[in-house]
Amino acid sequence: MTCPKCGGAIIELRIPYMDYVCMDMAQRSAFKEQCADKEQLKELSTTYRMYKYSKWYKELNNQHC
Repeated sequence: MTCPKCGGAIIELRIPYMDYVCMDMAQRSAFKEQCADKEQLKELSTTYRMYKYSKWYKELNNQHC
């Protein structure tokens, strides 16, 4: 999926929300450091999958119909 404004690819972190919420501060800090490294960030990222449920996506589709 691409951004309707800039055309760039939309990506998200692969970690489930509940896994992040359950991390303690040390784990969150280590995760933040991983995200700061471009190579590790690529491994932690995935294509954005929930765009079909997003308000902006629904509005975009309504404009084209």
